[in-house]
Amino acid sequence: MVHLVCLSPYDPENNFLYCPSFPAAVLFTALFLLSTLLHIYQAFFSTHRKHFCWILIMGGAWELIGLTSRIAAIVNITSQNPAIVSVLFILLAPLWVNAFLYVVLSRFVWYFVPERQVAGVRAERLASIFVGLDILSFFIQAIGGIMISQTSATTKTRGIHIYMAGIGIQECFILGFVYLVVRFHKRMAQLEREGPVELKANGSANSRLRPRGSWRRPLYVLYASLVCITIRIIFRLVEFSLGFISTITLTEAPFYTLEMLPMICAFTLWNVWHPGKALVGPESEFPSRKERKAMKERETAAPGSEMTVV
Repeated sequence: MVHLVCLSPYDPENNFLYCPSFPAAVLFTALFLLSTLLHIYQAFFSTHRKHFCWILIMGGAWELIGLTSRIAAIVNITSQNPAIVSVLFILLAPLWVNAFLYVVLSRFVWYFVPERQVAGVRAERLASIFVGLDILSFFIQAIGGIMISQTSATTKTRGIHIYMAGIGIQECFILGFVYLVVRFHKRMAQLEREGPVELKANGSANSRLRPRGSWRRPLYVLYASLVCITIRIIFRLVEFSLGFISTITLTEAPFYTLEMLPMICAFTLWNVWHPGKALVGPESEFPSRKERKAMKERETAAPGSEMTVV
């Protein structure tokens, strides 16, 4: 039997400004555990397996570390270590979801779009650019998160400002990404109106003339995931802008409804419509350097690739 103690929010030894709910923490831990285990199966063992989904699995693992640490902090309400771990991992876990969405769109562009680019950005570069920006945002938020978890009020305040800058930058990157998603959506709608044509499997750019497979549902899931992340970012910006003690920080409900609920929705949506259902076959993966070299050699050796002087 777990013995829980609820201290005054003004007690200096208390890690919470409210009486935290043990059942709620256990519930969301169980939800993230189930979703993450299912993602592991889908990524490595299912018919539609896609190994790049390890990125989303990492996000689920970080959420689990954060939530289990939160449970430990609730049970040991004056212990700082689990509270610090919980804050850090819950604040940073959504960045893995961002990176996953960037990789998913890059695969969609590679697989469905004949020219294998969107808004002038090549599919291979798209993921690299946005994941790089995501890493930059990660380090800024990590610095802020570490400072927020300290006991000094001055350090906490500086940490809040740094973290807010980090998630503000993150949202700017997301808005740029949304522009590319919309451009991809428009391009796919145009191709769909022109009519489907079966794609060849030789890997050349000229062979990819029309889309195939179902792209709409996973694209809508991507849109929904971006909405979930944005809800969570707005919540954190409002929470930290109001200071340490506010109507948001004095109650636990906003944390679960505006932080945990949007994130578990994003994870569950990708369980229901896994990207592997749309990305089918070897051409759904980026070619290795060796494969790219072979493709270039085939294109060079193809008839009509050389000019004949008469």
